[in-house]
Amino acid sequence: MNRTGIIQFVLFFVYVLVQVLIFRNLVLFNSAFCFLYIAFILLLPIELNTMALMAIGFILGFTIDIFYNSMGLHAMATVLVAYTRNYWMATITPQGGYDSGSSATIASNGLQWFLVYTLPLVFLHQAVLFFVEAASFTLFWFTMLKIVGSLLFTMTVIILLQYLSPRGRRI
Repeated sequence: MNRTGIIQFVLFFVYVLVQVLIFRNLVLFNSAFCFLYIAFILLLPIELNTMALMAIGFILGFTIDIFYNSMGLHAMATVLVAYTRNYWMATITPQGGYDSGSSATIASNGLQWFLVYTLPLVFLHQAVLFFVEAASFTLFWFTMLKIVGSLLFTMTVIILLQYLSPRGRRI
């Protein structure tokens, strides 16, 4: 296992621990949740193939499900984001393409690209998670409030961590 693989392995556990120990109990206005762990999938190296992403997404989501006692909701939403990630990246590829070995970070690609890349995928994660959790559309507007609030909370934390991390490295 090379240095990057070891760093990714350690970061996996850091994301899980931060999610479970800090953000699990942090809810804003009784409707906005922070699911920082999804950033682990979004910030993996660009050239990672879809099957590897889906496997990592399942393991990550299932690990979160164990601590949240949510019976596969996080695994399902995370696998869907992992599946969609490379297709979305191909759609928003910059004119010169991506540098080999680069990550999908603000430092590598800029804030505008990062927002176009992460916002739809985080929204997809939140929408699947909360609509499947609700199991109906009877509370549609409350579910939409949870999705938008959680999207804003999660994106704010992801962007703050991007700016607080040292240049060239990602969190």
